[in-house]
Amino acid sequence: MARVVVDVMLKPEILDPQGQAVQRALPRLGFEGIADVRQGKRFELEVAGPVDDAALARIHEMAETFLANTVIEDFVVKVEETGRVVAGTAGEQK
Repeated sequence: MARVVVDVMLKPEILDPQGQAVQRALPRLGFEGIADVRQGKRFELEVAGPVDDAALARIHEMAETFLANTVIEDFVVKVEETGRVVAGTAGEQK
């Protein structure tokens, strides 16, 4: 079995109130020097069988239609064993 990771983040132009709240709290907790914080989601998928181009295309479709709201979020699909990035932002496959 292989693990595929889908990281979902708000697009840069979308306001991230949760990330801003964390950023404001850090200095009060003694963590200085952090200029920005963005909050996101991580999905780890255990894939039965090989992670070939067909499997990656299916996972990309899943991320685009179910895991991410592509109006406000971007996502990246990675095969964890190799660290190879196989899909960039929503709608773009590498």
